[in-house]
Amino acid sequence: MKSELINDAKLIASRDPAAKNVLEVILLYPGFHVLIYHKFAHWFYKKRRFFIARLISQIGRFFTGIEIHPGATIGKGLFIDHGMGIVIGESAVIGDNCTIYHGVTLGGTGKEKGKKRHPTIGNNVLIGAGAKVLGPCTIGDNSLIGANTFVSFDVEPYSTVVGTKGRVVKKRNQKVDSPSEELDQIHLPDPIAQELCRLTSRLEELERQVIGKSNGPCKIKKYSDLYANESNDENNGENDED
Repeated sequence: MKSELINDAKLIASRDPAAKNVLEVILLYPGFHVLIYHKFAHWFYKKRRFFIARLISQIGRFFTGIEIHPGATIGKGLFIDHGMGIVIGESAVIGDNCTIYHGVTLGGTGKEKGKKRHPTIGNNVLIGAGAKVLGPCTIGDNSLIGANTFVSFDVEPYSTVVGTKGRVVKKRNQKVDSPSEELDQIHLPDPIAQELCRLTSRLEELERQVIGKSNGPCKIKKYSDLYANESNDENNGENDED
């Protein structure tokens, strides 16, 4: 257990650009401290000493702000960055070398005892701040769950999921770097912006068709011209105020 914890601390130090050294991680990182609590709690849980397992888990929650059920299975090299508000349920499984940011919930659905109710997270997965992964779904290896994303369905390996409706952008069969190590939560596809661009293109196409079929001088103003005029008016108004 000691060697595993030291290796975890080294991995965290290597993946967090704010970490100065391994000693800082061991002494000052709540995401590392909660792993210590969980290893002891999980050991007692497997021995069916449920009360003391939950007690250790609650102590860890009190000191770190991170709630991990003692029944959860966690692989090697988990990097919990910041961590406040994270909840990981009883039957959740987390693979190796994953990264989880603050406010993440790996929650369950239903209330039947003895059944799988929580997610299974593959290896090298990054889950962004505030994301909610609920139910007995599986997140494939090397996937990225964007910040504030809701997921309740299976996700294939090498996938990126973004948005409150959990839209998937697949990277299947592409050789990509591990999201858990890259820690990139910014350069993600924006499905709303993509849809707006598609609608704008369609609107401009319809305008061209209408103008082309019009007889005589056309008095129809293009959407792009109207938008440009509105922008110019706003800029002129700001200049007048200055």
